[in-house]
Amino acid sequence: MDTKILLENGTNELEVLEFELDGNAYGINVAKIKEIIPYQTVTPVPNAHPSVEGLFMPRDTMITAIDLKNCLQRGVSSPGGLFIITNFNKLDIAFHVDAVKGIHRVSWQDIIKPGSTVSSADESISTGIVKLDNRLVIILDFEKIVTDINPETGLKTSEILELGERSRSDVPILIAEDSVLLNKLIVDSLKKAGYNNLIHTQNGQEAYNVITECKENGTLKDHVQCIITDIEMPLMDGHRLTKLVKTDDQTKDIPVIIFSSLVNDEMRKKGEALGADAQLSKPEIGNLVRIVDDLVR
Repeated sequence: MDTKILLENGTNELEVLEFELDGNAYGINVAKIKEIIPYQTVTPVPNAHPSVEGLFMPRDTMITAIDLKNCLQRGVSSPGGLFIITNFNKLDIAFHVDAVKGIHRVSWQDIIKPGSTVSSADESISTGIVKLDNRLVIILDFEKIVTDINPETGLKTSEILELGERSRSDVPILIAEDSVLLNKLIVDSLKKAGYNNLIHTQNGQEAYNVITECKENGTLKDHVQCIITDIEMPLMDGHRLTKLVKTDDQTKDIPVIIFSSLVNDEMRKKGEALGADAQLSKPEIGNLVRIVDDLVR
């Protein structure tokens, strides 16, 4: 398995592992994967969500197994196949799939965001679609799948209330986040924390267009004094956005905060090399506000 892409910085590329479920092609960012193992017998959990197959302990680590076929409303998986063991949002989770087909290196520019008219079960939990060898591979939104099963693993917006009463701030903050739900939650949380001057965009390209326009108009300081970005986004990812900002003399001093489910040890090193001022995992919305406070003070 060639994972050299994980060591490269700001290329706007990723590696997608293609896997099969019920004869259909799906994908997952290789950066989320710890390992792939043959199916193991799991211990069912009483009163668990229907998509939770149970628990098992490879190498003395307790891992929850999720039936991906059930999540996609395609029935229930039979024993067999493979477990894709992932790590994101500080969680180790195994996803049960039928087979693994291979790894493809693609550009975020080639990943199409599903349209609002798409309503099938597959696409409602999709972050994007990529065409590979004349077939469409649906890249699933694994964070949403897990949050739908257990909302406690999602953004902990209750942390904002713990910050107490705060003064209003007009410091302009630019946000790049492709998830409509997370984008709204981040904006709402920052507003509750006192930040009123927010521009929110759906990907790194849209965010960079804002920066470029502000540079041309001489209004950069008026509109962008801090950037919060996800990593995984169609058209342009957060690492590419960070690289463009930090290698430009006009923007290099703007604080960049990477706020992503993918902030593990490997990706943290990558973000540091690109010049990110801070990196934290998505459940930590309270820490995000504290870091913004420190960086724009």
